[in-house]
Amino acid sequence: MEHEFTARIMEILADEFRKETPAIFAASPLLQYLNLKTRSAMRGSKARGSFANLYAVYVLVEDYLEQGFGKRKNYRDYAGAKFTDLFQRQRELPFGSKLQNHALNSRMNEEFKKYFPRVEYVPILRDLQTNRYWINENLLRVTIGKRTRNISRVVIAIIDRYIETKRDAFERFIETCEKLGRVSAENDVQVSEFISSLLAPNTDARIFEIVSFAILKFFYHDQTVFFGFDLDSIQEEPLKLYKTGRTNANDGGIDFVMRPLGRFFQVTETLDARKYLLDIDKLEHYPVSFVIKSTESIGALERKLRAGAEKRYAVKAIVDRYMNSIEEVINCAVLQERFDQAVAQGSLRDILGEIITQSKVEFNYEEEI
Repeated sequence: MEHEFTARIMEILADEFRKETPAIFAASPLLQYLNLKTRSAMRGSKARGSFANLYAVYVLVEDYLEQGFGKRKNYRDYAGAKFTDLFQRQRELPFGSKLQNHALNSRMNEEFKKYFPRVEYVPILRDLQTNRYWINENLLRVTIGKRTRNISRVVIAIIDRYIETKRDAFERFIETCEKLGRVSAENDVQVSEFISSLLAPNTDARIFEIVSFAILKFFYHDQTVFFGFDLDSIQEEPLKLYKTGRTNANDGGIDFVMRPLGRFFQVTETLDARKYLLDIDKLEHYPVSFVIKSTESIGALERKLRAGAEKRYAVKAIVDRYMNSIEEVINCAVLQERFDQAVAQGSLRDILGEIITQSKVEFNYEEEI
């Protein structure tokens, strides 16, 4: 696969390997994997980034180089990197503050094998007893003719360039939001069109979650309910939506919570029914609304979820119990409708302001708020 960022990869390889660049790239499954995982780099902030699996490779190759194995040959005798050190390092990297352990433990290897089923090596080696990790040096050493080249330094350079490119894209996204926030009220159409453009399947998962929150927050904010412990203490209260943390956090399946109703919202982009069933299990079948980054109809999404549940559980009563735990399914079209309603209520600038605020927090620009 060749895409816009491929040229950047080839430039980095050429700086290190000169005329051998095409042959090394063709002979290296790991470099080809990096090429696949960096295809979103030049597509701007809307395109989904691929940080988890790339960072799993990055921290192990970084450890490999820090231990001096780029120049010496006894990596096979190395005791391995500690999981806690690798995990902490992942979270220190840009966009990595909420990454979990899945990529290091299995997902990176699983994805690599999916792309390269005939390659006999997996990138990450792990000792379950000692919880130590290694990068598979067989994938770092590329043989061209009679010469063997070590690609560890270019692996780091490629991922660094990807990070830099994605960070620049997010900075431009925030700058665009701020610029739109300063335009006159006469240009509300431009602001509205920009926000609507973010309700698309190719939008970065974190931006989609932020935009979804901003829209739903101001869609519900002027709706009220009556609460009280007895007839004499009933009071009218507005619905308030709260974000429970940063995006992609491992928080038990709750992205937003609404007071005073206690509604839970989970934002997702996958159509894998197992993920939905797991979220429902984690919440002990407490009703949850799913905000799905999809243009498919609500009916089609619900049928897919039911089909997935039926495939996993052959008993109708169990399937019905799971499906009854889904309070509402919200797709891109519903979000657009609720955005239009919130705009009609005069909340356009509030929604944009919320997107700016949440984006700065999410992408570590708190100091600029």
